Amino acid sequence: MNDSGTPVHRRGALRAGAGAALAAALATGCGEHGTAGTSAKTLTHPAPKKPAITAGAPAPAPAPRRFPGQPVQIDHGPRDRARVALTFHGQGDPAIARTVLAEAERARAQITVLAVGSWLDEHPEMARRILDGGHDLGNHTQRHIDISSMGEAQAYAEITGCAQRLRRLTGSIGTWFRPSRTQYATPLVQRLAVRAGYPHVLSYDVDSLDFTSPGAAAVTRKVAGEIRNGSVVSMHFGYADTVAALPLLLTELDRRGLRAVTTTELLT
Repeated sequence: MNDSGTPVHRRGALRAGAGAALAAALATGCGEHGTAGTSAKTLTHPAPKKPAITAGAPAPAPAPRRFPGQPVQIDHGPRDRARVALTFHGQGDPAIARTVLAEAERARAQITVLAVGSWLDEHPEMARRILDGGHDLGNHTQRHIDISSMGEAQAYAEITGCAQRLRRLTGSIGTWFRPSRTQYATPLVQRLAVRAGYPHVLSYDVDSLDFTSPGAAAVTRKVAGEIRNGSVVSMHFGYADTVAALPLLLTELDRRGLRAVTTTELLT
C-alpha cells in the first residue's frame, strides 16, 4: 500500500505452508505497465466541521482530502517508503468480501475499498463493516458501467449517486473516487469528480487481474512480480482466487518489509 517502524510480523498460522506455495507462484515472471497521471492544482482547504454526534452513534466517516503535491489522478504513493495500498473494487458476494476483510485484519493489514453504489443498496451493512475494520471506503460509481463512454450529465450522476449512498450510510461521500471500467479517468471524469467533492481520482500501478479468475498462484505471482514501494494494487471482492491469494500475498509483503496500509496513510 516502512518508513518509521519495524515491519509487522504476521501470525504463525498465516505463515504455515505459505512459503512453499508462494515459491511456486513466483516461479514465472510477469510484465509491468502504467501511464502517467494528470497534473492539477494543490491548493489546500480548511477541513470541514464535523457534525454533532449523538451519544452512541458512530462517528461520521472521514471526508475526502487534498494531498498537496499530488496530481488529481493518483496511481501510486511515495517510492521512498516501504508502504503499499491494496485497493478492492467493492462488489459481489458479501460473504467473500467479509472473508477478504477478515484475512487482511488477521494479518494486521489495512485496505481501501471502492464500493459500487448498487452494491451498497443491496448490502448497506458492508459500509460500516469496512470502516469498523479501520479501512478506507470510497466511491466506485453507482452502477459500475463504462463511465468513459458517458456524457457529462450521466457520468456526473454515476459519481454523485454513489456519493449520496455513502453519505447516507456513513456521513461522508467517502475518501476516494475511482472510475468504473477503466484504469484512468478521462479529463472530463476528473473534472466531474472534483466537482462532486473528490480532490483526487484514485488509479493504480499494479493490476492483479484477479477478475479474470486465473487462479490464486497467478494472482500472487502477478502482484508480487510488480509491487514495490508506494504501489497501489487493484483487486476485487467477489472472486475466490482473491481470497486464496491474499494470505500468500500478505506473507510476501511481510517478507519484503512492505506494510499494507490505507491509501490515505500511504499518501500521508
